[in-house]
Amino acid sequence: QVQLVESGGGLVQAGGSLRLSCAASGSIFSINVMGWYRQAPGKQRELVARITSGGMTNYADSGKGRFTISRDNAKNTVYLQMNSLKPEDTAVYYCNADLTVVRGEISRDYWGQGTQVTVSS
Repeated sequence: QVQLVESGGGLVQAGGSLRLSCAASGSIFSINVMGWYRQAPGKQRELVARITSGGMTNYADSGKGRFTISRDNAKNTVYLQMNSLKPEDTAVYYCNADLTVVRGEISRDYWGQGTQVTVSS
């Protein structure tokens, strides 16, 4: 059984920084893309950033220049360094992984339980 466990959320003042971590565990053959999404109250879940197993990244416009996604393939872990945080970054942040459990099977999406990030003004 695959689990994604996030950590690192919390309360921070505007202009501050947080680093989120997400570790995937369980029966995993390979992980393709790992990413972070967020969902603010009353809004749809949206992409924040994602990274391939080869290190290619893409970011939502809202986080470009402020957020950095990275990954440790040996640890099946993805990180999100968030700097210059704004109140509008307040949301529940979810880790996502597109992974394969058994060699030869089609990959599928797995989600973490979410971690709250609150940025005060």
